[in-house]
Amino acid sequence: MKKVCIVMGSDSDLKVMEGCINKLESFGVPFDVRVISAHRTPAAAEKLAKNAAADGYGVIIAAAGKAAHLGGVLAAYTTLPVIGVPIKSSFMDGLDSLLSMVQMPSGIPVATVAVNGADNAAILAVQMLALGDPSLTEKLAQFKADMQAKVEAKDAKVSALYSN
Repeated sequence: MKKVCIVMGSDSDLKVMEGCINKLESFGVPFDVRVISAHRTPAAAEKLAKNAAADGYGVIIAAAGKAAHLGGVLAAYTTLPVIGVPIKSSFMDGLDSLLSMVQMPSGIPVATVAVNGADNAAILAVQMLALGDPSLTEKLAQFKADMQAKVEAKDAKVSALYSN
């Protein structure tokens, strides 16, 4: 099974990215976590991205706040899909990070989830990996069935309490 590489621009992003880590663990997807800055360690970002496929990764998840260039820098050096997680910062509540990620130039896409949307980044990564792994497809189907059952149970509870 291909791995996921989770890259954060700062260790302060770890609190948000724990949701991503937990979700990947729940699907049994192997991953590595790194702290690499697009601006402070650009050579390390380039090296990671250029070697990611050879190192067994199938998807890169890049979490960054403020200027949020990490996902774009990584995407520039790899053919693997890159998923960006904009991190809410003290400035503009993460809108600056979100816009930095979604406004990539033609030819350098970064699939972007919601601000602090680490869980959805993990699910999207699993969906991408599932294209070549039927066992992940089965786990995703079960995950969606479990979500449906939870909503139906909540509906029944609320409906019983407040229906005439």
